Amino acid sequence: MGTNITFLSGLPRTGSTLLVSILSQNPQIHTEGTSALCQLMWDMQVSCWNTEAIPNKPEVEEKLLSSIPKVFYEGVQKDIIIDKCRTWPLPANLELINKYITKTPKIIITVRPIVEVLKSFVYIRSLNNHPNPEAGLLDDRSTIMRSLEGINYAKANNSGQFLFVSYNDLVDNTEQVIKNIYNFCNWDTFEHKFTGIINPNLERDDLLGAIGLHDIRPEIKRRKIKVKLSDELYEKAIQLDKEMGTL
Repeated sequence: MGTNITFLSGLPRTGSTLLVSILSQNPQIHTEGTSALCQLMWDMQVSCWNTEAIPNKPEVEEKLLSSIPKVFYEGVQKDIIIDKCRTWPLPANLELINKYITKTPKIIITVRPIVEVLKSFVYIRSLNNHPNPEAGLLDDRSTIMRSLEGINYAKANNSGQFLFVSYNDLVDNTEQVIKNIYNFCNWDTFEHKFTGIINPNLERDDLLGAIGLHDIRPEIKRRKIKVKLSDELYEKAIQLDKEMGTL
């Protein structure tokens, strides 16, 4: 297993696939698609809580949970691992990191105005002939809202372990964003290329009914999306953006 796990989180549709595709050019960095590590650790913790004998043997819980990252990334020979999961900044998951992975985590969080996130989702869903492209996007337990919960916690409790990366900065000033990440993570410098970009971590978007969700283009540029949100969804998004400070 690599010696350094860096965590990548944030809102969906904020350029995280583009970001890891660029970072993966560095031969010392291991990247994957969306990781199951956080969910596996959480499920194991819940199992320990619900197993009658385990609470009397805290050392067993500690050994079990500490072993999961090692087993999950067994065989990875690179020095740096980037683990991508949208819920890492939630307090319960941060506790998993601090107790079982590292007490000095580095967590990169990608952000973007909610209105833009919604338009991007609706665009992809429409391409996949979704019967109601807006359905559930801002429900309480949706991916967007769960991600927001973690982002808001991170903003209120940032003592240097979180680096926020704006989608607009990533697209408009890519080289500087990459430099900021290297400085934040204390990595040795590497010269990245910003053309001919490929995604080495293909994901099964077809299983989500969202073909194209993780597609990237070889050159960094904005996609022109002509989407009009319903008034209700737009107003809710604007309110969330005001609360986040992304307007």
